Amino acid sequence: MATLLVLCRFLHFSVVLLIFGACAFRLWLLGAAEQPALDRALLRINRGLAWTGLASGIAWLLLITASMAGSWDAALQPGTVQLVLGKTFFGQVWAWHLLLNLLLVVALIKPWPALRLPLAALLLATLAPVGHGAMLDGLSGQLLIFNQVVHLMCVGAWLGGLMLLVLILRQPHGPAWEPVLKRFSSVGYGLVAGLLASGLINVRVLTGQLWPTPLFNGFALILLIKVLLVLGMLALALLNRLRIERCHQRAGALRASVMLEWLLGVAAVAAVSLLGTLPPMIMAH
Repeated sequence: MATLLVLCRFLHFSVVLLIFGACAFRLWLLGAAEQPALDRALLRINRGLAWTGLASGIAWLLLITASMAGSWDAALQPGTVQLVLGKTFFGQVWAWHLLLNLLLVVALIKPWPALRLPLAALLLATLAPVGHGAMLDGLSGQLLIFNQVVHLMCVGAWLGGLMLLVLILRQPHGPAWEPVLKRFSSVGYGLVAGLLASGLINVRVLTGQLWPTPLFNGFALILLIKVLLVLGMLALALLNRLRIERCHQRAGALRASVMLEWLLGVAAVAAVSLLGTLPPMIMAH
C-alpha cells in the first residue's frame, strides 16, 4: 500500500504542477498572440493531465481511506470514504481539491480560458496542507502551509514552463526561440530563489536543523537526491542561458538540453513524493 501511495502522489503532484506551470507561462512567454498549432497541442495535453489528476486524486483518497481503516475493502465502502472526507483534516482539504480538479476539467473542455490559471493555482495550493505541511498547529502551521504554497508555485512554474518550452522548440513554424528563452530565463532566476528559500525554510522547520542528519539515511538521503537533481536542472539552465545567442544553429542540442532539464525536474518530484511519506529525521530520534 505504501508503494502505491508513493506512486499515486508522484503522478498527482506531477500533473498538477505541470498544468499550473504551463498555464502560467503561456501568456508570459508568448503574450496574447495566437499560436494555433501550439495552443491546440497544449490544450490537448492539459486536458489529459487534468483527467489524470482527477483519477489519481480519487485513487489517492481511496488509498488513504484503506490505510486509515486498515482494510482494502473499506476503500470501496461509501460510508467509510464519506467519514474520511468529513471527519479528517486530509479529507476536508481533499474534498475541495477534487472539486477544483473537476472544475478545471470542465474549464478545459468549455471555452473558459480565463478560469484555467486561477483554478490551476487553487488546485496546486490545496496540495500544500497535504503531508508535512499539516504537521504544525496554529500560526506556525499556517505559515508553514503558506511557505509550502510558495514552494509548490515555484516548482510548478519551472516544471510546467519547461514542458511548454519543449512544445515551443518542437514547433516547426513556431515563434522565434531567442526572445522566448530570454523571457523564460529572466523569470527562472526568481523561481530558483523562491524555490531554494522556501525549501530551506521547510527543512529548518520540519527537522529543527539547517540540514537533517545522518546525511545518507532515510529522509536526509532522499532530500539530498532531490537537491542534486535541482542543482542539475540549474546547471543546464545556466548553460542554455550562456549559449542563448544564435540558438537556432544548435537546435538539436537545445531541445535535448531542455528535455533533460525537464526530466530531472520530474525525477525531483518523484523524490518529493517519497519524501512526503517519510518522517523528518528529528521525529525519528
